[in-house]
Amino acid sequence: MPEPDTRRRILVVDDHKDVADSLAVLLDMLGYQTQAAWDGRSALEAAARFRPHVVLLDISLPDLDGYEVARRLRESGGKGPILVALTGYGQLDRRPQEADFAHHLLKPVDFETLRQLLGRL
Repeated sequence: MPEPDTRRRILVVDDHKDVADSLAVLLDMLGYQTQAAWDGRSALEAAARFRPHVVLLDISLPDLDGYEVARRLRESGGKGPILVALTGYGQLDRRPQEADFAHHLLKPVDFETLRQLLGRL
């Protein structure tokens, strides 16, 4: 398994603060630079400041859902971050592909699966 690029920035977005913060801490321990956001608007603000390489984005957010956040991130121009959808929904609909998510993970996310995925990105 390749070692993480310590320069890679990951934005973790989840409306469950403990989930977002815990995942960010675990990724920090692997050597990534992380930041957490707890709703869609703060995710967009954080992305503008932090300029993440990867966004782990919960689909079900209280203000702007993950699809809308993804759309706005794509509209902001440039290459943009790699988007990974996180959802508690067991069924995929068409919208993850329409939002240009590179990957889709079901919650609760298996940390080893996530670690391997990030190592491949």
